Amino acid sequence: MITITDTQKIGVGFVAFGVTFIFLGVILLFDKGLLAIGNILFLAGLAFVAGLERSFRFFFQRHKWKGSGAFFGGILTVLLGWPLIGMCIEVYGFIVLFR
Repeated sequence: MITITDTQKIGVGFVAFGVTFIFLGVILLFDKGLLAIGNILFLAGLAFVAGLERSFRFFFQRHKWKGSGAFFGGILTVLLGWPLIGMCIEVYGFIVLFR
């Protein structure tokens, strides 16, 4: 049986809320507030579930720099107020990261 710590349970909740906020932000015509909150919650949840060191090592491997740069650049673009362009950049980064 896999044991899940309380920190990982909190992380799963953050990820779930993050995905929900991102989904609502897209449905509500790319609302930048919902997308920004969703991105922050998703990244925080990922750090809680996997741990800070493992998350850092995953995103900053040499062969994943292009995808990580696009993903974090998309998040930054959403936070700066360009939600449609930022989400397109994020999706591209996500595809490059997980191909």
